Amino acid sequence: MTLVQSSSSGRAAPSRPRRRASRSDPGPVQAAVAPLLAAHGYRDAHELRRAYAVAERMHRGQLRKSGAPYITHPLAVAMILAGLGLDTTTLVAALLHDTVEDTPYTLGEVRADFGEEVAVLVDGVTKLDGERWGDRREAETFRKIVLAAAADLRVLVIKLADRLHNLRTLGFQPPHKRERIARASLELLVPFAERLGIHVLRQEMDDLAFKVRDPEAHAGTGAALAAALRVADGTFGPAAARLRGTLAEHHLRGEVAVRPRHLYALHEELDGDVAGLRPHEAARLLVVVDGDESDCYIALGAVHAAMHPIPGRVKDFIALPKFNMYQSLHTRVIGPAGDPLNVIIRTRAMHPVAEHGIIAHLRETGDPAGTMAGRRDLAWLSRLLAWQSDAPSAQFLDSLRADLTSGHVAAFTPTGEIVTLPVGATALDFAYTLSPETGEHCIGVLINGRPARLATEVRSGNVIEVLTDPQAHPTDDWLGFATTPQARVHIQRRLSHDSAEEASRAGRDRLDRALAERGTDLLAAETHGESLAIARDLGFDEVDRLYAALDDGSVALDDLLPRFLPPG
Repeated sequence: MTLVQSSSSGRAAPSRPRRRASRSDPGPVQAAVAPLLAAHGYRDAHELRRAYAVAERMHRGQLRKSGAPYITHPLAVAMILAGLGLDTTTLVAALLHDTVEDTPYTLGEVRADFGEEVAVLVDGVTKLDGERWGDRREAETFRKIVLAAAADLRVLVIKLADRLHNLRTLGFQPPHKRERIARASLELLVPFAERLGIHVLRQEMDDLAFKVRDPEAHAGTGAALAAALRVADGTFGPAAARLRGTLAEHHLRGEVAVRPRHLYALHEELDGDVAGLRPHEAARLLVVVDGDESDCYIALGAVHAAMHPIPGRVKDFIALPKFNMYQSLHTRVIGPAGDPLNVIIRTRAMHPVAEHGIIAHLRETGDPAGTMAGRRDLAWLSRLLAWQSDAPSAQFLDSLRADLTSGHVAAFTPTGEIVTLPVGATALDFAYTLSPETGEHCIGVLINGRPARLATEVRSGNVIEVLTDPQAHPTDDWLGFATTPQARVHIQRRLSHDSAEEASRAGRDRLDRALAERGTDLLAAETHGESLAIARDLGFDEVDRLYAALDDGSVALDDLLPRFLPPG
């Protein structure tokens, strides 16, 4: 969001009056906003025109690195969101999302002009002031976004659309900034899109960041994919025809389509070796059936009857959905030409969720903000909220990157509750995922009914029962095998607390002995509030902190004793 015209504070400095855009010429506004109105089905046209007029006036005179007027960016972000079917409030917030950060327009004015709901969304995506937060700005801005998303998921969706458009125009940025933005996108924003199941955004962001980080590999993968798809009809044409026939034989109605892979996923899967890429590696067959879940299993049987299945390659994401509620059946078969083909089967109702994730749920439920209560696909966000407040800025981004790891395993509690964890997570991580209290007091686990160590790595399908003792607490060695941020942050906090308590006890014992030798009772001083008064006089908000300072030597015993002893 670098601006050509800016003040010394880094905020935009447009030379124009700041009041309303109500007198703006409607002609240019109408023409500029027309594609957005069309994408939104011409709903709430007046409100969108009004938001665009305000945003255009406030950003007037500001330019993008490309030389284009800055208003082209918020308009493009709103267009992305309109294409996904988001509501009017989200589009208005998208048009205004940079005004508070980069123009004199205030959050109070947003609230007065467009209401509280829009103001909350704009505030959620507004970066924190760099002068105030310094090196902590990026970490605390992401923490702010996470907290805002917990109240309204649209904050995160706007942020993703904002980053997508910035990636589309990244070529106008200097090389060092392109690399930084691309890396941050792959490490933080793409995983957020994955967690929310918005695959159409994730895939494009993946590929755009890939193009910046490794342009040669991106170009090579693109050329190999295009070459493979040019001759794909010979591989997929007969297979698709056979699938359509077998669906009809099993009295199923549906569609069969060829779905090309996206570049970054293909590059990662083949470890960059795309030379001689074959058609069956470049695409997959998608079967979308008209019916319910049971029809997917009938379709799976039909596929296996028509083409020989490869053993062990069936994945059932219907009975056990992914953490973002993605549902489909995946299988691999030998096609008519002898090639191994990947086939995906889902219902028509599953398809929007597979493509748009949480956005499909927001559209279907009529709850544009998206509530977290009882949603399994948002359990990851609940866990993130549980540990984020205890993570200092320096640790927060690293912990967030780890928590957003794309790979995952799904384990079960004895009552059948599904718990998703990153690959490599241990039984101790499982305990902390259930709750911080369960983790803190755990003493062992039963995995599939057998005793196991807390350091045991969790596998998909494990049934894990956590054994607890109210008197148990974390030990230093737990940090050697706890892998999730939630577990590590809580363990470190408890260990620090225990260490501080031990230091406080040691310091108090030392002071108590010294005073007793001089005929003074420390307990009496504490009872009458004298100890607290002395602590605060020395700059400590609690007596325990004073005692800990005495133990570590930052307060000298000889300097402290006179304050407790009677005069003379």
